[in-house]
Amino acid sequence: MPRLPLLAALVLAACATPGRPPSPAALRAEVEATERAFARTMADRDHAAFTSFLSEEAVFLTGKGALRGKAEVAAAWRRLYQEPAAPFSWEPDTVEVLPSGTLALTQGPVRDPAGRLVARFSSVWRREAPGTWRIVLDHGCEVCDACRE
Repeated sequence: MPRLPLLAALVLAACATPGRPPSPAALRAEVEATERAFARTMADRDHAAFTSFLSEEAVFLTGKGALRGKAEVAAAWRRLYQEPAAPFSWEPDTVEVLPSGTLALTQGPVRDPAGRLVARFSSVWRREAPGTWRIVLDHGCEVCDACRE
């Protein structure tokens, strides 16, 4: 069997060596941008865009139990996208990502149309493909009256 020339062997070795993983700061920025784009679907009244952020395995916890799977979550949230004005908004104030870059947590305030704090959310995101984060777990929790002021 003929030997590969040294240059060809080096090129093949370089191609087989994975690139450096993104820095923790870059991963956090990527997830934060994803969460903000996800929240923008509510402001833009774009249910199809909302659905595109859901993992097939998404579980959203509600006061009445859990919504399981992309189809069930999308169907339950459709009503929140039907009126011309958004019933609430959210944004992340906490973003943490595993060093492996495979899972992330976002948390933040949920506000009513007047901007009043009504709840906090916690979401878990999973990297399902390079540059593609999808939400796998979500839970919102109403805040008490003292916390709203």
